[in-house]
Amino acid sequence: MSFIGRLILIALVIAIPAVAGAATTVENVRLWSEEGRTRVVLDLSRAAEHKIFTLRGPDRLVVDLKDARLAESLGKLPVGGAIRSIRTGVRSNGQLRVVLDLSQPVRSRSFTAGPNDEYGDRLVIDLQQQGGLRTVKRASEEYVSGRDIVVAVDPGHGGHDPGAIGRAKTREKDVALDVARLLAERINAEPGMKAVLVRGGDYYVDHRERMEIARRSKADLFVSIHADAVDDRRAAGASVYVLSLKGASDEAGKRLAERENASNLVGGVSLADKDEVLASVLLDLSQNAALSASLDVGGEVIGELARIGKVHRRQVQQAGFLVLKSPDVPSILVETAYISNPDEEKKLKSRSHQSKLANAILLGVRKYFYENPPPNTMIALNQRRAPARQVDHVISRGDTLSEIAERYNVSMSAIKSANRLSNDNVRIGQKLKIPVYAGT
Repeated sequence: MSFIGRLILIALVIAIPAVAGAATTVENVRLWSEEGRTRVVLDLSRAAEHKIFTLRGPDRLVVDLKDARLAESLGKLPVGGAIRSIRTGVRSNGQLRVVLDLSQPVRSRSFTAGPNDEYGDRLVIDLQQQGGLRTVKRASEEYVSGRDIVVAVDPGHGGHDPGAIGRAKTREKDVALDVARLLAERINAEPGMKAVLVRGGDYYVDHRERMEIARRSKADLFVSIHADAVDDRRAAGASVYVLSLKGASDEAGKRLAERENASNLVGGVSLADKDEVLASVLLDLSQNAALSASLDVGGEVIGELARIGKVHRRQVQQAGFLVLKSPDVPSILVETAYISNPDEEKKLKSRSHQSKLANAILLGVRKYFYENPPPNTMIALNQRRAPARQVDHVISRGDTLSEIAERYNVSMSAIKSANRLSNDNVRIGQKLKIPVYAGT
């Protein structure tokens, strides 16, 4: 993989608003498999409407549950049989999306079951090995192949390190985890996207280990979430940081010194067998590309944060934060607000404001990376295809541009370009030209 390919990231097509308290909780997920058949059972707190459909390239089964959430106490989700992994996320319309990543094509059926002596309401999904048959799907269910974009989301501090503490005893580590979870949910709800949560609970992860988790996960982007604090309680607003040149230089020196005693890879290339001059050149190229991408993405993010509230600086700041020092993963650190400011501390505790912060971060990333997606990703492959034809879509009540884009498997930018739209707003009765691509 090229250096540039490793140093580009992508974000979501849409910003997803906060949803009020969910009516249904997925309390457990159970799985059995034998002789080419797999059964998945979602244990629910109460019955919920659902819809289910199949996506190809890669094979996935998508389940949308109306007004639902995953129980916070639910741990690692099971895998086995036809299921490689299970991902979840909350969509813009309040639905809980459960994505079953499949190891093979399957036929599926689903049904609901009421309470019995042992269990409450359940959603049962049966998967039957399909062999060489290919499921016939609507255009909205077909996606070209390509890897998922990986975004490492890092909640700052944790465990014995509470971070900054506000006047009302709000702890930075708790705010960071709440915002990071919202960000990860939204990433996992999007086709072609995958989040890696650096810490999923209240425990501490060493700063260098956070960076290495992102590198081991082959992340396209590292986003660290924090809340600022100073002695002056009047200080207010969000900030975005990337690595300083001095910090990059220090890290380069450390990695070059260790290259002979460790399996240091930069952009997938080992430094261990390179002489000092060549290793230095390779590291410098990689760091410059990563820093350039970080600055551009950070600029878009701070611009979106300025739309939802005050920003401390309208320009991206640079500092030597250790978590930003990965030589081949673009990295940004977001100071969501000043927890030392009583008014901003109150906002940081608000679920609604936390949701706005997560949405703003994603919008900023999207603006940059939908123009420059990693070349081997599903998003990039979709964008490179020329439209085979156009269809007309008339806006109905409840339609949004993002949901229309998902329905027809095209990007929002493609629809906006085809219709010369300057923003995401649509009106009932409006006719849109939808570019439909070959293979969908």
